Amino acid sequence: MPEPLNQRSEPPAERLAERLEKPELDNRTYRVIRLPNKLEALLIHDVDTDKASAALDVNVGAFSDSKDMPGIAHAVEHLLFMGTEKYPVENDYNLYLSSNSGYSNAYTASTSTNYFFEVAASSTPSSSRSSSRNDTGDNLPTLESKSPLYGALDRFAQFFIKPLFLEETLDRELRAVDSENKKNLQSDVWRLHQLAKSLSNPQHPFHSFSTGNLDTLKNEPLKRGVKIRDEFIRHYETHYSANRMKLVVLGKESLDELESWVEGFFSPVVNKELPQNRWDDVQPFTENELMTQIFAKPVMDSRSLDIYFPYPDEDDLFESQPSRYLSHLIGHEGPGSILSLLKAKGWANGLGSGKMQVCPGSAFFTISIRLTEDGLKEYQEILKIVFQYIAMLQETQPQKWIVDEIREMAEVDFRFKQKSPASKTTSHLSGVMQKPLPRDRLLSAESVIKKFDPEGIANGLAHLRPDNFRITIISQQFPGDWPEKERWYGTRYKCEKIPLTLLAELEEAARSTKSTRPSSIHLPQKNEFIPTRLEVEKKDVAEPAKFPKLVRNDANVRTWFKKDDQFWVPKANVHFTLRTPLCWMTPLAYMLTRLYRELVEDALSEYAYSAEIAGLSYDISHHEQGLDIKVGGYNDKLSVLLEKVLSTMRNLEIKDERFQMIHERLHRSFKNWHWGQPYRQINHYSRWMTQQGGWTNDQGLEELPTITVDDVRNFSPQLLRQFHIEVLAHGNLYREDALRYTDLIERTLRPHPLPSSQWPTMRNLVLPRSSNFVYKRELKDPENINHCIEYLLFVSNDIDRVTRAKLLLLAQLAEEPVFDTLRTKEQLGYIVFSSSVVRTTLAGWRILIQSEQTPEYLESRIEAFILSFGKTLEEMSQDEFEGYKISLINKRLEKMKNLGQETARFWAHINTEVFDFEQAYEDAALIRPLTKPDMLEFYRNYIAPSAPHRAKAAVHLRAQALAPTDDFFGQSDKILALTTKILNQLGVGNIDETKLAGRLEKVNLDATGDEQGNHGIINAIRSFLESDTGIAKDEVASIIDKGKAVLADLLSLAKPATATNGAEAPNGTVNGVDQADGTHLDTINSGPKPVVIEDVPKWKAGMEIGRAARPVKDLTEFEELEPKL
Repeated sequence: MPEPLNQRSEPPAERLAERLEKPELDNRTYRVIRLPNKLEALLIHDVDTDKASAALDVNVGAFSDSKDMPGIAHAVEHLLFMGTEKYPVENDYNLYLSSNSGYSNAYTASTSTNYFFEVAASSTPSSSRSSSRNDTGDNLPTLESKSPLYGALDRFAQFFIKPLFLEETLDRELRAVDSENKKNLQSDVWRLHQLAKSLSNPQHPFHSFSTGNLDTLKNEPLKRGVKIRDEFIRHYETHYSANRMKLVVLGKESLDELESWVEGFFSPVVNKELPQNRWDDVQPFTENELMTQIFAKPVMDSRSLDIYFPYPDEDDLFESQPSRYLSHLIGHEGPGSILSLLKAKGWANGLGSGKMQVCPGSAFFTISIRLTEDGLKEYQEILKIVFQYIAMLQETQPQKWIVDEIREMAEVDFRFKQKSPASKTTSHLSGVMQKPLPRDRLLSAESVIKKFDPEGIANGLAHLRPDNFRITIISQQFPGDWPEKERWYGTRYKCEKIPLTLLAELEEAARSTKSTRPSSIHLPQKNEFIPTRLEVEKKDVAEPAKFPKLVRNDANVRTWFKKDDQFWVPKANVHFTLRTPLCWMTPLAYMLTRLYRELVEDALSEYAYSAEIAGLSYDISHHEQGLDIKVGGYNDKLSVLLEKVLSTMRNLEIKDERFQMIHERLHRSFKNWHWGQPYRQINHYSRWMTQQGGWTNDQGLEELPTITVDDVRNFSPQLLRQFHIEVLAHGNLYREDALRYTDLIERTLRPHPLPSSQWPTMRNLVLPRSSNFVYKRELKDPENINHCIEYLLFVSNDIDRVTRAKLLLLAQLAEEPVFDTLRTKEQLGYIVFSSSVVRTTLAGWRILIQSEQTPEYLESRIEAFILSFGKTLEEMSQDEFEGYKISLINKRLEKMKNLGQETARFWAHINTEVFDFEQAYEDAALIRPLTKPDMLEFYRNYIAPSAPHRAKAAVHLRAQALAPTDDFFGQSDKILALTTKILNQLGVGNIDETKLAGRLEKVNLDATGDEQGNHGIINAIRSFLESDTGIAKDEVASIIDKGKAVLADLLSLAKPATATNGAEAPNGTVNGVDQADGTHLDTINSGPKPVVIEDVPKWKAGMEIGRAARPVKDLTEFEELEPKL
């Protein structure tokens, strides 16, 4: 335990700053200290927080990888989680966090590695807001005298004092790194970024492969005789030093107490006096890489032109930030901008620009332009326009009024900046601390511009020259030949010098004058949306109101209103739904509505851009109930933007050429969806399966080619002809403002009322008890090697509060064991998680895994976990159980951090039409009295494979591509670990792994495809049980018979042809069932055989339909139709 400050014998920490420049509303206090070992820490005392957090950023990342082991920094990041000398159990850290409402994560960047966690600020249930049942939580015990932050910091500090790098965890975590890399192999973001790196200067670390894989971190080093563990320890010892570390700690405790803890826990970190990493003597692009054009073929159907200019490192210019001036103008979307001209020509749909920091010592200024089909053909003309615009900037010289406008808006944003989640705060600020900033400006330096620096702007602009750039043209069609293949991701590309004729034309464009360049290129006008009225009427309240009031409720409109009573920012959000069944009736109607939405957004793009950079935004979406429109930001000019959005919706003029571009872009978007990550696709299908209606993306895509511009012109008036209006006005507003906005919506759109009897109703299917449904689809991306499964257990189709509380607690109890078993220990894949699933009236629990293993095998391991989880629950101590309850209660009662979060919560409850605004407080009140017997009963009734009320559905997404066969197979250590686990689940304890390994070593795994090999592992296990355990033969026979299917499925680990090539699981198992004798994997005929859904609409037609959502109480109880006197 750390000693108190006044009892420590070491020199006290040096205090570097205590009065940090901070937002006006920030009630936190701050202190920056430097420990004697030169580790710097920012301490944050937040008396109101219900979450504590810490983050530590180490000034070492992928750029410090050894050239013969790319990815080693990333691997070390993974391994630090796998146990320390003080806390050797590998999941102790995550288990502690999970039992205290927390979580952890880390990332490896180019020049830093960032570790962070979040945990409950108190070990007792949150009582910051009383529940509607007036239960303060006093009946729950206090489990620790210190806050959870204390124990978390102790465990966290050990990462940087004495990590173990346990030999037995190396292979598993290297496979996690490998799985993480494979997850990204078909991602264009990763592929194109690596292509830019691979085609950079080989002498600069930007050139390297950062993620790492099994070949770079294990297979190739082993061939060279490298001792893997020794290399990881050497990397850690070489690069990790206290003077390279920046720590941020946020908690409820006083600054003095936090300082005492940090001193006690982090002073032992060794200071090796390592220099801060910089790369000043080498640049990513040399003359070899500049003046080249790269043609890259993406996985998704996309088109873009990316321009890279080598640019100076501006870290020391934080007071003026010259590149913000350039990105503001070059990336502008209003009249006079590059994008405005390109859109008028039909060549582009979007443009972004800005400084991209590579590392200390180098940067790029990038311009990325999303091209149309015509724009792709005219990319050289687009380049000329870019350089003509740059010439205009050079000619006009830096404008102080533009910098003043940027500065004023930045100051307003900083002044009214609201709190963000604790771990987001600490992780971000620990990275900021690596920069050469005054310690009293750590919060403000990146945001606030202090001075106008025309020389700095001119210097930055001088780097945007036609002899100092490189371009990448991304397209699946152009130029048609890509002879080269990038090493790490396999991206096809072509690289060549830019033609001299084009360079000459660009030189001429860069010298253009006002008379020779297009007249439509000019500086933007002054921004009329910048807010000037920033007053907030702040009133003290005993407790913030838990729900909005219904201030209008008639046949046409319902208006909900809440004046902000806790965040006190000059902002507001106005959300409204135009309730109509028309936009979701058929896939055709869905696509017509989607086109209408995107055409409205396209028509508003120039106008709304000025509002956006002044802190105002809008969004249009649609769903089963109708159109959703959201307008929010500084309330001063909010009504101006709202009126423009409404009038554009009402009076939309659809131009043929813009329709064609939007139509083509939407078509590509729907096609590209199938090339996304499998785990991001799978929920689309599970929702479709369980909803009464709904459509798949494929069904929408089938309708799109037939839709014409006249179809949308004819449809949009019908869409707006009849609907009901539901409004939420929330923020720095008065009741009169809410009603005025409602009148504006009604007056502008002029709808015919939609009777409540015709409102769309959302219903879900009722899965019968003891059901076991499986829906299988094949991924459309032929190169993706990752399968995916979403395994769902439904517990209610008309959920009551008590069942909901039990479901939420079950999800909390299972979350860490799921991850530890299926991700950490079994290494099924990088993407593994579980959660509750609540969809208005439908409720359940799910496990999702993305993996190179087949969905059938993944399902067998999920079933095995669920079976073993019952034992985990039974053996859980009362203190552990109470800790999980407290953790969940604190999650449910977690405070909102900003106005937007509270608006989103209100709107979610309004959209469901349940209006259960106090749901979180009701949940907490009903979780408190739950007992372990309650949860065991719940598990046995709904979750266990033999549960009588179990209703299960699984979605399998099967990959077409083959996984490399040497990654998961022929691994004796993995076979041994899984065999041991399976035998434990079958009741065999005290296993002598040395003897079991000896039996398994005699099995010829290469022969598992024939009749003899199929029984090799099973016979080895039988011999072990009969000869090495003393178990009677008849009992051995029973064990083998019970576990035969799962033991056979284990052979899928030994033979790549059955485990990853898309064939059925070995021994005829499908969905975890042995087709020969019907034995379910890991269970004893305890569950129903699976029913494979071949035709979803036909299957849905045979299911019962659940009840629709109903308000928790009569809406009159929310009404406040007359103003209070």
